[in-house]
Amino acid sequence: MTAAILIAAAVFFFPAAMALAASMDVVTMTIPNRVCAALAIGYFVLAVALGLPAQTILVNLTCGAAVLAATFGMFSLGWIGGGDAKLAAAIALWLGWGALLDYSLSAAIYGGALTLAILLGRRQVLPLWLSRHAWIARLHDSKTGVPYGVALAAAGMMFYPQTEIWRAAAGL
Repeated sequence: MTAAILIAAAVFFFPAAMALAASMDVVTMTIPNRVCAALAIGYFVLAVALGLPAQTILVNLTCGAAVLAATFGMFSLGWIGGGDAKLAAAIALWLGWGALLDYSLSAAIYGGALTLAILLGRRQVLPLWLSRHAWIARLHDSKTGVPYGVALAAAGMMFYPQTEIWRAAAGL
């Protein structure tokens, strides 16, 4: 691959995947497996193409695996959705251990703000013209959860410029 294509892929792939995951979660309350799988595969393809050391790739793999194990536990307890668990793990793969604590804290803060906003919105009467949109009515329904993928994606975007992939692309 040429340097320009690698830089473009590094600049656009992760943000596009974050936007897709967040928007799918808002509209459907699910994050498709193919989005999380594409993130994981995209990491490996870009990491190898950009020449990241094998040790860096393996260390980030352990980070993603650890987050998957932790979030699977949260999923089994009913605390988060399965798509959220897989998305958090895929994002952790890209970010690595160095950003994991800050990422997790940021995702929790964004998730809390999102939850409060949705809960406050649910206290309001939904105008008829908005209730005609199924996804808006679903978000307004108190029996529906919170599209936490939005918070995960926002936090991921916050720390993406600090990743090894970003630095490798900037060094081309």
